[in-house]
Amino acid sequence: MDVAKLLHLNNDKQAILLQLSVVCVAAILGRFLLISDYDQAFAVRLYSVIRFESVIHEFDPYFNYRTTRFMTENGFYQFHDWFDDMAWYPLGRIIGGTIYPGLMMTSSFIYSLLHAINVTMDIRNICVFLAPLFSSFTTLATFLLTSEIQDTSSGLIAAALVAIVPGYISRSVAGSYDNEGIAIFCMIFTFYLWIKAVKTGYLFWACACSLAYFYMVCWLFSRLLILGFFLGWIRIFNKHHTYSCIDAHAYWEIFKSRLLCLLYCNFSTILSMQISFVGFAPIISSEHIGALGVFGLCQLFSFYTYLRGALSSEQLSIVLRVFGLSLFGISLIGGSVLSATVGLYYCFRKLTDASIFAIIYGVTSVYFSGVMVRLILVLAPIMCILGAIGVSGILKSFSVNLNVPDSQSTKTPSKLTAANGYPSIPNSNKLYKNTVQDSTYPFKNTVASFMVLLILFLLILFTRHCIWVISSSYSHPSIVLETVDGFGNRHILDDYREAYYWLRENTKADAKVMSWWDYGYQITAIANRTVLVDNNTWNNTHIGRVGQAMASSEEEAYEIMKELDVDYVLVIFDINKFIWMVRIAGSTEKGRHVHENDYYSPQGEMRVDDRASPTMQNCLLYKLSYYRFWEMKTDKTKPPGFDRVRGQVIGHRNYELHGLEEAFTSSSWLVRIFRVKSYANRGVN
Repeated sequence: MDVAKLLHLNNDKQAILLQLSVVCVAAILGRFLLISDYDQAFAVRLYSVIRFESVIHEFDPYFNYRTTRFMTENGFYQFHDWFDDMAWYPLGRIIGGTIYPGLMMTSSFIYSLLHAINVTMDIRNICVFLAPLFSSFTTLATFLLTSEIQDTSSGLIAAALVAIVPGYISRSVAGSYDNEGIAIFCMIFTFYLWIKAVKTGYLFWACACSLAYFYMVCWLFSRLLILGFFLGWIRIFNKHHTYSCIDAHAYWEIFKSRLLCLLYCNFSTILSMQISFVGFAPIISSEHIGALGVFGLCQLFSFYTYLRGALSSEQLSIVLRVFGLSLFGISLIGGSVLSATVGLYYCFRKLTDASIFAIIYGVTSVYFSGVMVRLILVLAPIMCILGAIGVSGILKSFSVNLNVPDSQSTKTPSKLTAANGYPSIPNSNKLYKNTVQDSTYPFKNTVASFMVLLILFLLILFTRHCIWVISSSYSHPSIVLETVDGFGNRHILDDYREAYYWLRENTKADAKVMSWWDYGYQITAIANRTVLVDNNTWNNTHIGRVGQAMASSEEEAYEIMKELDVDYVLVIFDINKFIWMVRIAGSTEKGRHVHENDYYSPQGEMRVDDRASPTMQNCLLYKLSYYRFWEMKTDKTKPPGFDRVRGQVIGHRNYELHGLEEAFTSSSWLVRIFRVKSYANRGVN
């Protein structure tokens, strides 16, 4: 007697039990020994904390941490009125009115709540672990949303997938204190409440959706995207807004099963391409992508309408099953995006308000993620949802035949079976009668078992791949570098924090530091010093002025630094970003004399050896980066001054600095700080 009969489970509950077992076994065999998706989503994001320490990653999170600390110490009202004079010197920046405060308010609320119950936790640690915490909430929200779109079993699989999908984990690991990690939860939860309100029509769910949307407005990332989804993908491209209106109306007509032949007149794209002036523009420009999508959808809908009239219901069911299996087979070869097409197939099979919403969300997410790769973060949840719907549907199709023998006889429930699927008299053999198995049923016991094992194997591979990607690619903070030598020994390069700590301890509190804008947030948050530019790149002219100083000779740069009241110059020993300094410097009015070609060799290369251009060898960034580098022996087979990254020996050496002096060089020479000298007394050379 099998387990399903022992527990008196009907076919639907057997399918749910099978799917849950497949997900659990896949998680266990994938070296993922966790109890639930909630714990799983939190634990996999802690690799960076285990390997390094509780540290904030990247650049923007340091600004978020600094503003959160200010709100925690001074309150919301002072935060809202805060004018930051340590950023964009001498311009400054208004903080309260220029950022979305949701991240800071949430962290401050958690901090106050923990201290109210006598749980002492530093605000920095709250910032570090906030994204993993909300990723756990995301798994719950995904389960609820998928359950509303399809069923509970699909929700379980979707929660397991979204907990470990790399597209979402990349922005929600421990230390990634940015809007994206929390905004995805807000977006998914708002979607759930929206679907719930549409399906039930209750005022309670509508009010809850409004409140959730209000909370989501506090996050820049979600607000702009959610409006497009709620409006049914109405995109406005300046003068091309007509296409968007037609697209939205066509979608509405298709979803309401009122497709008109007139639509074919509106989407005669091929004929328009015969005009030479038009050419291939309708199929390669972003303004026409929506029209092409609707045109293809019209063809599919018309073909389905034709099949429904030409075939019987049994034949149409077989065709749809074969089509679904074909999509599943292609997805095994084509990749994870195609696997979501199976979920789209099941959504189209039963069109409801929730499934239509999932279709719109999936299609628009695919398009926008193709336009901007960062929006893969938005694509990941819906791909997990659609993929879970597809996997759940396939498992259900095969699970009903797992216990059916290959012979022509089988047992089916008799009329004595209760309405809920359970026998009215437990363990009664009279409740089953022998019947002849339907010979047209396409699935046999062996095939069903093979497909279940195949899906289990694929889920195991997916789990192992996700864990490997999380461990190798998304668990390394950019502020702390790690290298591995030939013997497998780890070496930690902590030069950034070493340099910032030196600035904080060895410079005056009002010292002004000039660096490229990438490192502005970190300098103000860790070193607590004033910077000229930072990652809020709102003033291109000011950034261009810093770029002009870096790209000019020492004499010209000295005058610019004195004009900007600079006390220290911080440079990263990496000239790969130097070309952008040159480009931005040359794009402003005062930097018209800066030309990019002057910094290339005669062969059009950016070199640092004796073949480098004279302009390159005499610019400030080159001289500060390679100052005294000719004394360094980096490779025993190469002469001193060998740049191992570029494979070149520096060409300009044995020079002296006149307007600046070396103040600090980090242990691995990654960060160098120079002090700007004061003007010499009159008459002194």
